[in-house]
Amino acid sequence: MQDNEYRRQRIENMNKLEAAGYPPYGSAFTRTATLEVLHETFEEGKTVRACGRIVAMRKMGKMAFAHLSDGSAKFQLMVKKDLIGEEAFAAFKLLDLGDIIGVKGELFITQTQEQTVRVGEWNLLSKSLLPMPEKFHGLQDVETRYRQRELDLIVNEEVMDLFKKRTAVLREIRAFLAARGYLEVETPMIQQLAGGAAARPFQTRYHALGTDMFFRIAPELYLKRLIVGGMDKVFEMNRNFRNEGLDRTHNPEFTALEIYEAYGDMRSMQELVQSLTTHLSQKIFGRMEVEWNGSLINLSTPWKEIAYRDLIREHLGADWFDSTLDEARAKASELDVFVEPEADFAVVTHEIYEKTIEGTLIQPTFVTRLPAFLVPLANPCADDPSLVDVFELIIGGKEIAPAYSELNDALEQRRRFEEQAGNDPSKIDQDFLTSLEYGMPPTGGMGIGIDRLMMLLTGSDAIRDVILFPQLKPRKREEKPGGETEA
Repeated sequence: MQDNEYRRQRIENMNKLEAAGYPPYGSAFTRTATLEVLHETFEEGKTVRACGRIVAMRKMGKMAFAHLSDGSAKFQLMVKKDLIGEEAFAAFKLLDLGDIIGVKGELFITQTQEQTVRVGEWNLLSKSLLPMPEKFHGLQDVETRYRQRELDLIVNEEVMDLFKKRTAVLREIRAFLAARGYLEVETPMIQQLAGGAAARPFQTRYHALGTDMFFRIAPELYLKRLIVGGMDKVFEMNRNFRNEGLDRTHNPEFTALEIYEAYGDMRSMQELVQSLTTHLSQKIFGRMEVEWNGSLINLSTPWKEIAYRDLIREHLGADWFDSTLDEARAKASELDVFVEPEADFAVVTHEIYEKTIEGTLIQPTFVTRLPAFLVPLANPCADDPSLVDVFELIIGGKEIAPAYSELNDALEQRRRFEEQAGNDPSKIDQDFLTSLEYGMPPTGGMGIGIDRLMMLLTGSDAIRDVILFPQLKPRKREEKPGGETEA
């Protein structure tokens, strides 16, 4: 039968249940505990109230077995005609998989040693009009899993577990940073200027002020203003928005953690990210190794560190930086790396690094001393002003976290912003520059992509697997309940 035929059958069952005194959408139900807690505190003979969705059912002559799930665990029910009465038992047999019920009964252990509720009475709390995905194969269609995450959570226990772990990771990050004296703050997500990173923003219109606004691409400049104001350790964990492509590691709306510590630097951020990542891996996942994209990654510290230019020389030759621009372009072409016609030697080098070298860094690696043109908000290296005191943390060939010894020279920051803006001073955040002129202490700053961190910790292949509702292309046709469609 098609889904719409199943739906009609379920509506018929709903009408029969209502006629039997079981309205399809009940009121609140007070339960003794979640099903997980009932398992943990099981006491034979104890009377309990439990509720959840029916995910399995075996109907026999005068007896039925079912399994409830409430998102925390599954629990078996035994329903007997002579215990609940003929009418209640007949109504129970009209229930479908996916229906949500509440029961009251006594705990016991079956002959197969399964903890079970011997049901004495039951209530229908919500009728399911659409069938659940076939239980033996689960929800396999990737498109449906992302578009209807609620179904994915119902039928795929490992997906529910992953997102519970994501919640635990966020909670533990906050606890870890609070224990180190960091203040969690909130800064504007709708801004007059999209600053703090180089990315294409989403734009909107604020009609009350008659001005164009931008969804933020990063909270960096506001957080640094708080450092100027005397909040010595701050962090924000919230959404950023970048109007760019969708792929296995990018979603236009993503969760980022940004951290700033006055009187710190890139080195203090190195210690922090190593301690935080290993703490999360051990406490939430109980391990220090993870398999990600076919590689076994060991998170044990200390992590490797290599200077950007040394890494380039390892892959492109010891004399790479003596090469001409034409030679660099020829190498890029040989490696099938596209570069813009106007790209100079440094840009060509970096394109080759991003496309062919970064992906080879599987074990945790800090790439340090990057070219200054790449990071306009970082302090120059003391021994070479063409480089900046930063790191990019690469794990599994993906950037997980960049960190800087932040630039606090107000005049140099102004010069860099003006150089970036060219002939358009409206792109310069004057409020931030004014703030710097009051004096910002030496500061370490770091950003961590939470979604990519979750990909690493869970071994997930795609960013969509760790975001509850990832962005997707719109459907071409609207689907109606029961599988029917309309243009």
